[in-house]
Amino acid sequence: MKSQQSGFTLVEIAIVLVIIGLLLGGILKGQELINSAKVKNLANDFRVIPTYIYAYQDKYKSLPGDDGVADKHVNGATNATTPAGGIGNGVINGVMFSTTATDETYLFWQHVRLANLASGSTNTADAPTYIPKNALGGDLGINSATTAQLQIAGMTGTYQVCSKGVLGRFVKQLDLQMDDGQPCTGSLRAVADGAALGATAVKAPNAPASCTGADIDDATIYTVCMTF
Repeated sequence: MKSQQSGFTLVEIAIVLVIIGLLLGGILKGQELINSAKVKNLANDFRVIPTYIYAYQDKYKSLPGDDGVADKHVNGATNATTPAGGIGNGVINGVMFSTTATDETYLFWQHVRLANLASGSTNTADAPTYIPKNALGGDLGINSATTAQLQIAGMTGTYQVCSKGVLGRFVKQLDLQMDDGQPCTGSLRAVADGAALGATAVKAPNAPASCTGADIDDATIYTVCMTF
């Protein structure tokens, strides 16, 4: 007597494949939406930080961080003491991602927060919560774009905001959203994380001949800077 063999029909297999396809499509679309949200948050950092400077300057006629009488302008503020001789000179001096509690670039964040322009910790002794982070967990920094402090070669402007820990694929999306789509030209550029001061910006495909930096890689982590 013959035993009957059972198995999937072509219709059943087709249905399973359709379901798998829908699931994969949903996952990819979900990831795309998450990535877009991250880029939007990164862009927001670059857009909102300049407003802190202008609002503080408009109210107190001084620059946050560089304000020599910040303790009189906002309750609880600390006046910067380094770099020596540069306090109140109209320049936000200091290392971009400073962790020195007496630096202008470090105290910038306390001043704008105590002035109710930005949210975040005002306790300069608690670096892990005090130092601002971007949507990807990288440090944010700001200083004046003087020749001595220029983070990326060739950029022009009065101030520069930089954001660390940004993957190459996000750099491309961010530049398309905020600038000219080329991370070696315009007001928004990128260098590898940890690059020396005044490093050459990386470039995307079809970069102009004036761009001499390395090609940007989607999986490499970069520091992105914007001047204004």
